[in-house]
Amino acid sequence: MTNSEANHGEDVKEYYYYLDSTPTHSYMKYLYKYPQNAYPYADLINTNRRRTRTDPEYELIDTGIFDENRYFDVFVEYAKATPTDLLIEISVSNRGPDESLIHVLPTLWFRNIWAWWPEGPKPTITDVPQRNGGSAVAASDPLLGTYLLQCEGPARLLFTENETNSERLFGTASPTPYVKDGINDYVVAGRQNAVNPANTGTKAAAYYQLRVAAGGTAVIRLRLGNTVPDGAEPFGAKFAQIFDARRREADEFYRAITPPGVGEDAASVMRQALAGMLWSKQHFFYDLDKWLEEHRADPLLAETGQARNREWFHMISEHIFSMPDKWEYPWFAAWDLAFHTIALSTVDIDFAKEQLNLLLVGAYQHPTGQIPAYEWNFSDVNPPVHGWATIFLYRMEQALRGTRDLQFLRRVFGKLTWNFGWWANR
Repeated sequence: MTNSEANHGEDVKEYYYYLDSTPTHSYMKYLYKYPQNAYPYADLINTNRRRTRTDPEYELIDTGIFDENRYFDVFVEYAKATPTDLLIEISVSNRGPDESLIHVLPTLWFRNIWAWWPEGPKPTITDVPQRNGGSAVAASDPLLGTYLLQCEGPARLLFTENETNSERLFGTASPTPYVKDGINDYVVAGRQNAVNPANTGTKAAAYYQLRVAAGGTAVIRLRLGNTVPDGAEPFGAKFAQIFDARRREADEFYRAITPPGVGEDAASVMRQALAGMLWSKQHFFYDLDKWLEEHRADPLLAETGQARNREWFHMISEHIFSMPDKWEYPWFAAWDLAFHTIALSTVDIDFAKEQLNLLLVGAYQHPTGQIPAYEWNFSDVNPPVHGWATIFLYRMEQALRGTRDLQFLRRVFGKLTWNFGWWANR
C-alpha cells in the first residue's frame, strides 16, 4: 500500500517468510501464505485509508480471508547441484477443510534491456519438446548462453514478451500484442490471444492447475541449468539426494555459527533473520547518464531540463546490493547498507566488506566526496555511519579469522576522509 492508502505509510499486506539460506545460496527456502478466496484488495485499501495514525493497522488476517484455515502454504526451495545447475521444489499444502484448486505458474524471463539498447541482440525463450512427459523451455542470451528450464509433469507453457503494456498504462499502442501481463490476462481473464501461440518470447511460464485435498500437499519440481544431466532423469533419485545434501550442509553451517548455549527457538529466529538478509540481495542497474539523456536533463547538454540526480551523471551502478525493502522495486540506501553489513558479517564477512566498499568507488562516490544516499535523491544527507561500520567489520574479521585486513581499513578510511571533507565544507 502507498503512503496515502495506509494509515502508517507504505505497507505490504501479504504474508511471506524467508526461512533459510546459506551465504552461497546453495540452499534457500521461502514460504508464502496464499488465501483460497479472492484477495480483499478494496477492503484493505478502503479500511486502512479511513483509519488515523493512532489506530492500529488493518492487516490481511483482519479481513477474515484466513478463516477456517482456507489458505495454502506455498514452500519454495532451491538447491544447487553446481553453480549453473539449480534445482527447484514447490510444495503446496492445503491447510483448509476442503479440496481446493490452485493455479501455480513458475516463470522465467529476461530483463528488458532491448528497449533501451535496441541495437543489441535480443534474447529468446522457446519451447523444447521433451520425451519424458514433462515440459521445457530454452532461454538463450548472447552473454549468458543457453539455459534449459525443465518442468516435471504436464504443464502448459505460456509465452509472452517482457514488454510494458503501454495501452493499459498510457493509452498508447504497445510495441507488441504480447505484453508482460499477458500471462496474467490468459489465466485471470481467460484471454487466449494474450499469449503467443508460436511458443516463443522473452517471458514464459509453466502453467500448473492443482487440486489439492484438504490437509494434502502437491509438489512441483523444476530444474534450471546450462547443461542437461548426462543421460539421467532430471527428477530422479539424485534430485532428492542433492536437496538432502544441501539441507544438511545448511544445518551444519548454522550450527557452527550459532553461539553455544542458545536455545532452539532463539537459534531458529537467528537463522531466519539472517536468511532474510541473504534473500534480500538484488541486482541494481542504474546508468545515470543514460537516464538523464532519456529525460532530456543531462547537465552537459546545451538544452536541458530538470530532473532528480542531475549532478550524479557520472554514476553507473551494475552490482548486487543488500536491499532495505526487497518487496519494493530495487533500491539501496547508504546508511541502511552500513547497518546491513553488521548482520551480514556474521555469515559472510567478505560480502559485507565488499558492500561497505561499494559506494566508495569512483562509479558511485561523487567527485565532491559525497556518498550517494538513495535512488530517489542521491544528494540527500544520510547519517555518516560508514566509518563506524568499517571499524566494526575490521574487528569482526579479526575475531573470526585472527587476521587484520589493514589494506581494507586504509582503502575505506582513505575514501571516508574525502567524504569527511565534503561534510566539513557544507
